[in-house]
Amino acid sequence: MNTIELKKNFHHLIDSIDNENLLINFFDLIKRRYSTKEGQLWNRLTKQEQEELLLTVDESENPENLISHEEMNEKHKKWL
Repeated sequence: MNTIELKKNFHHLIDSIDNENLLINFFDLIKRRYSTKEGQLWNRLTKQEQEELLLTVDESENPENLISHEEMNEKHKKWL
């Protein structure tokens, strides 16, 4: 999907939402992401946090470490 298609689909998605709270959340999320300089969050992490995050990414690429969406929901349903 190219940029034009993404924008078009995003506009259609926004236009189809009638829930004001959801729209506010989308707006806040996009606004924060747009105004945050790339690498800003990463640079606020300690060296140990950066290493742990990189390890987590590596571990997530191994299919043996993954669980299904349904299994995750069941495991954490008391918080959902």
